[in-house]
Amino acid sequence: MLGLLVVFGLLYFVVPSFKEGVNEAVRLLASADIVRLKDYLLSFGVWAPVVSGLLMVLQSIAAPLPAFVITFANGLLFGAFWGAILSWSSAMVGAIICYYVARSLGRPVVERMVGKKSLALADRFFERYGRYAVLIARLIPIISFDVVSYAAGLTSIGPVEFLIATGIGQAPATVLYSILGQNIGSAELGLWIFGALASLLVLGLAVKARVERKLTPKEA
Repeated sequence: MLGLLVVFGLLYFVVPSFKEGVNEAVRLLASADIVRLKDYLLSFGVWAPVVSGLLMVLQSIAAPLPAFVITFANGLLFGAFWGAILSWSSAMVGAIICYYVARSLGRPVVERMVGKKSLALADRFFERYGRYAVLIARLIPIISFDVVSYAAGLTSIGPVEFLIATGIGQAPATVLYSILGQNIGSAELGLWIFGALASLLVLGLAVKARVERKLTPKEA
């Protein structure tokens, strides 16, 4: 995994066309321009799913960019079913790479990547919710996907448990965004994104409250 990251870095700094393409994708993600991102992916022809998957991994491990933009674009370009499969699987790849980067390189490197403050907040979250932390974090859309992945790699949570919690936790958002991406027009986009995020936030907070009740010792 680290070797692949090194290869990506070399390509980015040595091949101008590769660097330009990556920068354009980052700009589209940062601006949350779903329609233009769809056109960008479409320009790669049969390689569009591969490029989309690589973008999802990139935003997971290296850049604080909104993953939902890619998921919406995949739904718009590939349809709700295949778009969801592509988004879900590539996000899982990005998550496990973050997990093993943290596992291999340790806390000092992770702190430089995500920031001490963000990692400290994640530490408190994991201390409070333990084995439920990854699942809860995945269900709440305002919690950073990559910070949680890196932080999990610094805990005693095993890779299988991490992947199961990530797969289950990210599924509702992936399916919802993919369906909306397939069925909505650009004029309605902002309203539907807001509604989707609000719905997922309510779901995540409900699960969080349920777990808190379960973890709270009952009075005698």
